[in-house]
Amino acid sequence: MSVDPGSERVIAGRYRLLSPLGEGGMGTVWLARDEVLRREVAVKEVRAPAGLPAADVERMYARLEREAWAAARVANRNVVTVYDVATEEGRPWIVMELVRGISLAELLDAEGPLPPQRAAHIGAEVLSALRAAHEAGVLHRDVKPGNVLLSNDGRVVLTDFGIAMVEGSSALTMTGEVVGSPEFLAPERALGRTPGPESDLWSLGVLLYAAVEGSSPFRNDTPLSTLRAIVDEELPPPRRAGPLTPVIEGLLRKDPAERLPAARAEQDLRLIGAGGTPRADTAPTTPYTPYAPTAAAHRQPPTPPRPVPAAAAAAATTVDEPRHDKRTAAVLIAGVTALALAIAGLTYALLNRDDGDNRTAGGGNTPTAGATSTAPEKETTPGTSAPTTRPRAAVRRPLPRRSR
Repeated sequence: MSVDPGSERVIAGRYRLLSPLGEGGMGTVWLARDEVLRREVAVKEVRAPAGLPAADVERMYARLEREAWAAARVANRNVVTVYDVATEEGRPWIVMELVRGISLAELLDAEGPLPPQRAAHIGAEVLSALRAAHEAGVLHRDVKPGNVLLSNDGRVVLTDFGIAMVEGSSALTMTGEVVGSPEFLAPERALGRTPGPESDLWSLGVLLYAAVEGSSPFRNDTPLSTLRAIVDEELPPPRRAGPLTPVIEGLLRKDPAERLPAARAEQDLRLIGAGGTPRADTAPTTPYTPYAPTAAAHRQPPTPPRPVPAAAAAAATTVDEPRHDKRTAAVLIAGVTALALAIAGLTYALLNRDDGDNRTAGGGNTPTAGATSTAPEKETTPGTSAPTTRPRAAVRRPLPRRSR
C-alpha cells in the first residue's frame, strides 16, 4: 500500500506520513518524516476496536497517551524509543524510533522454525527489554513475533510498549470480535484477571515455542477455542526445542507464581544462546509435588534412649543450647578420659612388669604388698635352704610357728 506524492498527511503540524510500514488490529504504523528535526520516524496511528462505546474510546485514548509517556522512560537498547505523543482528530499518534529491518514474524514466515540457539539469543534480548520495562512500571501486554524487530545492525528491538495492548484490544469486545493475537495471552488474562509482569513472561514463552516449533502451542481454529485451550489444556511437549525445553516449560506454567523468574530465564537464555546448556534444575519439567524425604526409608530404627533422671531432664530443659554442641562436648570429654585411662593402664603394666622381672632375676627382693604380677613367686620356708616356688594364684596357707 502506498500514498501518492503530494497527498501525505501532516500530523500535529510536524510529522509527514510517507507510507505504511504495517497494519494490525490496533491501527497502522507509518513511515514518516519529522519536519522539525528532519529525520525519519515511525508513527503509529491508533484506532479503537470496533463496537467500543464512545465513553470507553475516550478513556482508552487517554490511557494510551499516559502509557506511551511511561514507555518513553524505559531506557534499554532492546526497547524502541518513544519520541513523542501527538494528538490529531482526538486520537493519539505515537511517534517512535524507526528501526530498519524485519520482524521476527516475517523471519519465521520466510525461513521457518529457528535453531534453539538463535531463538534463545532473540529471547534473551526480548527479556532484557521486558525487565527494563517492568522496573519502570510498564507492562508490554502484547509480546509476539510481530512486535519483535530484527534490525539491520544486529539489534533485537521490542516495540509497542504500553500502547499495543490496552483494555479491550486483545480480548472479546462487545460485538464478540477478538482484536490482536489471543494465542499469546496468559491464562490469567484470558480469565479476565489483572495482568502482571508474569503475564509478559508467559507471552515470551509462547514466542519461544513458536520460534522453534513453527506455531504457537495453543492455537486453534477460533479465538474462543484458543482461549479455552490456554486456560484448560496442557502444554504440548516441544519437539525441536532441545536445551530450550526447560525454559519454555518454566515460562508456560499456568500459575503465575510458579513461572520461571525473569532473572533466571534471561541467564539460561544467554547461556543457551552462547552454545551452552543450563543446569537440569533450571525449570522442572514435572508437576510440582510437596517435598517428601526418601532417605528416611533406608535408615535403621533408632536406638531407644536411655532413661534420664528427672533432675537431669529438668536441668536439660532449662538450658537453651543446641543439641549438636552438647553431643560434641560429651564425645570430646569421653575421648580425653579414655585416653588418660589408657595411658595410666599402660604405665601401670610396664611398672609391674619391671618388678616381676627383678624378682625373678635377683631372688632376693621381697614382693611388694598388693602386687599383682603374673610371674611365679619364690618363698623360703623357715628352717630350709631351698626355695619353694608356687604360682601366685595359689592360696598361701599359714605355716606352724616353731618354738625356739
